[in-house]
Amino acid sequence: MTTLKWTVRVHKWIALIVGIQIMLWIAGGLVMSAIPIETVRGEHKISPTGPSEIDTTEILSLNHATELLKIDAISSATLGQVLDKPVWRIQDPSGTNLIVDARSGERLDPLSEALAREIAEADYSGKGTVSSLEFVASPPSEYGRPGPVWRIQFDDGDATTLYIDPQSAEVTARRSSTWRFYDFFWKLHVMDYDDGHDHNHPLLITASGAAVFVALSGLILLMIKIRRTWLISSRRRADKSRA
Repeated sequence: MTTLKWTVRVHKWIALIVGIQIMLWIAGGLVMSAIPIETVRGEHKISPTGPSEIDTTEILSLNHATELLKIDAISSATLGQVLDKPVWRIQDPSGTNLIVDARSGERLDPLSEALAREIAEADYSGKGTVSSLEFVASPPSEYGRPGPVWRIQFDDGDATTLYIDPQSAEVTARRSSTWRFYDFFWKLHVMDYDDGHDHNHPLLITASGAAVFVALSGLILLMIKIRRTWLISSRRRADKSRA
């Protein structure tokens, strides 16, 4: 009897502590199920642009591009596009990314403010206009990677914010009020209140184990209670039959 009594007490206290987190797990699951991930990522506001036709006769050779950059060795190189310009994206052995206009040989990195604005406006298909544009050396945690980076915010209802890497000339993150709302519940869901990237930390494992304990112990206690109720009922029926 004493063991059962203490088991009930432990079950109630752990259930009280873990219950709050269980409600947060449920709330987080509801938010993540209700909001399409494409909306969270801002994919519905990306302009449907495709690659432009490139006249290969106008393209500088890779050797010529590296000569203009005055570098002797490269670790990788790809032919890409920035707006309507064909570009060489080159990485040197030190890991530095370089961008060269593949027709004129003009070096485009690091991006100027004007070019960053053009890229943002070409990528964005919403109804807002640029409300702020700044070069951020140490970006906020929502960016999810080190800087520096161009941060361009639009004045639409969702506070859409684009982050553009000044070395690659690519949009590397899309954020909005919807994303921030979703991210808030994601952090509560995984119990990583810093950046939400760690899914295997001790706090989450402990809380999950405690929740499993509460569920199993509650099931066992329910079975014990049902058995005791059945025994009491059987005894009463037996007593009535003797009377």
